[in-house]
Amino acid sequence: MVISRLALGLLFAGLAACSGPKAPDVEWRNPGGNAEKTHHSALSDINTTNVTRLGLAWRAELGTKRGMEATPVMVDGTLYLSGMAGRVYAFDAVTGKQRWGFTPTIDGRAWRAACCDAVNRGVAIAGDRLFVAALDGKLYSLDRKTGAVQWTADTIIDRDRGYSSTGAPEVAGEVVLIGNGGAELDVRGYVSAYDLKTGALAWRFYTVPRDPALGPQDHPDLEKAAATWDPKSRWDIGGGGSVWDAIHYDALTGNVLIGVGNGGPWHVARRSPAGGDNLYLSSLVALDAKTGRVKWHYQETPGDSWDYTATQPMVFADMEWEGQKRPVVLHAPKNGFLYVLDRRDGKVLAAHSITYQNWANGVDLTTGRPNFTPENTDYSKGPRIVYPSSAGARNWHPASFDAKSGTYFASVDDLGMLFMMTPGAKPHRKRATNIDAVPMFTSDIVGMLPSLPPPLREAIEALPEMKRVREKPFDSQLKAIDARTGKTKWSVQLEGWQDRAGVLSTDGGLVFHGNLAGQLRAFDAATGKLLHEVELGRSILAAPMTYRLGGVQYVAVATGWGGGGWGFTPAYSAAAKYGNANELMVFKLDGTKPALPAPAPLPAVAAEPPAQAPGIDAARIARGRDLYFANCGFCHSNQHRSISPDLRRLTPEKHAVFNEVVLKGLLQPNGMPSFGDLLSPLEAEDLHAYLIDLQAATRATELELQRQGKPIDTPAPTIINAL
Repeated sequence: MVISRLALGLLFAGLAACSGPKAPDVEWRNPGGNAEKTHHSALSDINTTNVTRLGLAWRAELGTKRGMEATPVMVDGTLYLSGMAGRVYAFDAVTGKQRWGFTPTIDGRAWRAACCDAVNRGVAIAGDRLFVAALDGKLYSLDRKTGAVQWTADTIIDRDRGYSSTGAPEVAGEVVLIGNGGAELDVRGYVSAYDLKTGALAWRFYTVPRDPALGPQDHPDLEKAAATWDPKSRWDIGGGGSVWDAIHYDALTGNVLIGVGNGGPWHVARRSPAGGDNLYLSSLVALDAKTGRVKWHYQETPGDSWDYTATQPMVFADMEWEGQKRPVVLHAPKNGFLYVLDRRDGKVLAAHSITYQNWANGVDLTTGRPNFTPENTDYSKGPRIVYPSSAGARNWHPASFDAKSGTYFASVDDLGMLFMMTPGAKPHRKRATNIDAVPMFTSDIVGMLPSLPPPLREAIEALPEMKRVREKPFDSQLKAIDARTGKTKWSVQLEGWQDRAGVLSTDGGLVFHGNLAGQLRAFDAATGKLLHEVELGRSILAAPMTYRLGGVQYVAVATGWGGGGWGFTPAYSAAAKYGNANELMVFKLDGTKPALPAPAPLPAVAAEPPAQAPGIDAARIARGRDLYFANCGFCHSNQHRSISPDLRRLTPEKHAVFNEVVLKGLLQPNGMPSFGDLLSPLEAEDLHAYLIDLQAATRATELELQRQGKPIDTPAPTIINAL
């Protein structure tokens, strides 16, 4: 058979067309993926027609067992991830081979100041520099290719107070910004900007004014704020307002938008007795990136008393609004609204209610102020059930936004909280919690009522919200929300109110979302239909991301349970079933099925505790109990499967070095800080006596359960039980 040159040419041309040029690489340059931080990707190689082929490409163990909240970043073929307390990992994004690692040396006191686990939410990159903030507030500039430290800046203004850093830095022109956590402790919030090349402080903006008795404010834009505070406010405690996340540079305006946290103490009557809006708490504030001067602000929750932080991630977009194309910021803070603001001037265009709330019944778009309902929510007048809870309708878990469809994808909670004011004014305690309310989630109220004193129980039972609590203690959903109207397009039920995670959406028509049970799931972005899930055996909180290298699209996610309430590991979670070893897991089409970890071992009967020291009596044990719940109970939940040590199960060796651990920081490198500046040796002895007594009671109960052939499961008393 004779084939002409023309036919051969057409044949080879056809073959070339079939193979086509290799698809270009697509990076993910910051935790939000792009300048708008939409957590949305234009990639569509993995899509609704083939996502069922998604499997594991590679996985990397990170050597830690705490909360993982960061979204990885991929630049120049390297995948960068921040981890516990500010560690950084660099991996070959195709093979998973580790290129370098960085572990900061931490001031051990920072562990005590971290209200919500030793987490970190990401790195920032500018050229060959990588920036990360360690838990103790040290900001590092690292060589992106080697991990070598280029410069370090101490961002903490007062190390006798409860500052920490858990957020991702943000590059804004010639500076890099970082905030801090600690509003529940004793801090005065601020955000700092440092020169990219040298680490020199460029400017600092405080979110809370200082005591007017000290003279003029230390920033000109705080004079206006000071007028919204009582001159007799609790300046000794600091006021709160920490910028622990949500810093977003807007190249269009040259502004940096920051989200500001709650006040301290929580209730405005305790914080600022005469009331007031208390600027700039629970606000979005636009700062000039070059000078730090305020360009505009919008306070989402004036006079906040419910921990309604505005530190949740923002999304930038361009939207048609009233016939005009406007640059907007989409923001869903804890308070239950999804706001649409013109990011040039802060004008409120919409405030959509995305869950049940009773602290306000809407927002006046003319004034921008919420329509408060104090009769429902002012717990200075007695117990009140407030919606949303302090955990928020939304929290730090990133949402995604598909600009083409105008859809905002996010996990949303319908959960309330019982608030009760604690009696009497509290003295300032350095580096210690200053929460002035007893909070209890509605998921726990019904079960807890029988254990409460009758007068308190009757007061709670009489609250009108109790009917709703009994009918629906909580609800948690992954929602697709029309950003223009606020209407829910579809929703997917989640297992528990803690079962929320970050979201990734793509032009492949997919929404990726992990869960605590240990599944990475892919949903149809248009309908919410579950298309595929991969069993990991690892709990997921962080948002997935995606990139393309060598013509292959990958999806990556960090795993690990933690964050707020990290000591209370949900029973339905993979962390409870398999343990909480942190991993980075990367997927591609036609990857393998991940091997599941071995189940975590069952607990043994608590060991026999040592005898009580001479002089220990019931009164000292009771004092030890109070010291425990004031200093230890937030982290040590004493539950089976908790990722924090169960102190009902101390070994003889740990009992022998109890004072060295608690007062001298023997285990500080492991994340157990010293309390020697808060507890006296006598108080430590009383604390130890309580734990010995608790261990003895636990052992007796578990021996009886063992004798009866029943599972060993004896939850320790909660903070509410101890009141």
